[in-house]
Amino acid sequence: MDLARLDALYRDHLLDLDRRTAPLLAAAGYDALVIHSGSLKKRSDFDDQYWPLRPTPHFHHFIPLSEADCAILVRAGRRPKLFRPRITSFWEKPAKLEVDHFLSYFEVLEIDKPEEVKAHLPAVRVAFIGEDKARATSWGIPDEAQNPATLVGPLDLLRARKTAYEVECIAEASRIAALGHQAVLERFRAGDCSELDLHLAYLQATRQDDFETPYKNIVALNANGATLHHISYGKRPVAGQAQSLLLDAGATFLGYCSDITRTWAKGTGAAASAFTGLVEGVEKMQQRLCTDVALGKPYEALHDEAHRQVGAILRDVGVVKGLSDEVMGKDGVSRAFFPHGLGHSLGLQCHDVGCALVKPKQENPYLRNTSIIAEGQVFTIEPGIYFIDGLLQPLREGPHARDVDWKLVDELATLGGVRIEDDLVVTGGSAVTRNLTRELLPVGGGPL
Repeated sequence: MDLARLDALYRDHLLDLDRRTAPLLAAAGYDALVIHSGSLKKRSDFDDQYWPLRPTPHFHHFIPLSEADCAILVRAGRRPKLFRPRITSFWEKPAKLEVDHFLSYFEVLEIDKPEEVKAHLPAVRVAFIGEDKARATSWGIPDEAQNPATLVGPLDLLRARKTAYEVECIAEASRIAALGHQAVLERFRAGDCSELDLHLAYLQATRQDDFETPYKNIVALNANGATLHHISYGKRPVAGQAQSLLLDAGATFLGYCSDITRTWAKGTGAAASAFTGLVEGVEKMQQRLCTDVALGKPYEALHDEAHRQVGAILRDVGVVKGLSDEVMGKDGVSRAFFPHGLGHSLGLQCHDVGCALVKPKQENPYLRNTSIIAEGQVFTIEPGIYFIDGLLQPLREGPHARDVDWKLVDELATLGGVRIEDDLVVTGGSAVTRNLTRELLPVGGGPL
């Protein structure tokens, strides 16, 4: 990581934020904005342990600091102020900063108690953004100025277009995650292992603890791959003639997330052979969908195209026989195998904001990106095919039951499912997109 370049990108990022935030504040009727980083939350009302802080993303948008009870004061055209509590506790202290170049761009005011912020707020119309509304009230900010929808919504939309600094951070988070994916693949290739073994191998390779990852790593062996967010890791090694691994895991850098999924198969026999064909089909489909990204195209059109291609793969593998794309789409057959959305915006949150302001069509209830594809967006492309009992049962009992090879479905179900996911930046150039994931992990999955 070139820190000098990162510092220059961050400076430009702050200038861009100041330029774009000023009219939003004015339109909402405010002269200044104070953003709270967040307060520590107890794990339980019955003990004295706290969860690690997940900072308010709007706070992180301005400053990559993950410390509780900090606040920043933003006023158009002025140097922002950072209120940072002095650390006096001898029980624990915040982690050492990855970088600290950003501090020079703020007027840093050390405070002993959060209440001291009130004395530094200007006598103008101030809006507050943060989870701890009690803190805002203690600063004299009225209820109607706490997380006002007229400001939060536009600020969310502002985050949909990433600056060069943000792209650099997401790219670094992708590089870190790639180290973990490579380590897990090597461990899986080496022999029988447990899901917990693989999870720990990922953390060791990325040098990030559980709470630092953007979400709990999804590490699924065999049938567990049919649970879309499988995090109840098995602790015993899994053995068998055929084995599959679905790893959905990311990393963070200065608050920004990566989100990568790979699926692998090993072993012999009919199930392993059929599942390998499925993985290879999804891999090719995923790459076609990445290529189909175009400026001005509705993201939901990509999602609909994914369902058409899922139907073709199911026919090619032999799971479905004779059904046309039109019938499979109309009757929801493909949705029994591919129930989630094609992807989502990515940034300070794994499922980032600003790209789902419009509701998807009724048949796409779980789609998290309904935007028109535009320069500066960062989003995932992650099609999948799964064998989930609860979704397949209506198909078993419905009019198309005879069009499905249930013997093959039952064999494939022992290996769970396939998902392949890349992180794309819409560049607006001749290539349209930059695939951050394939720069590091050129293959999305397959046989070992």
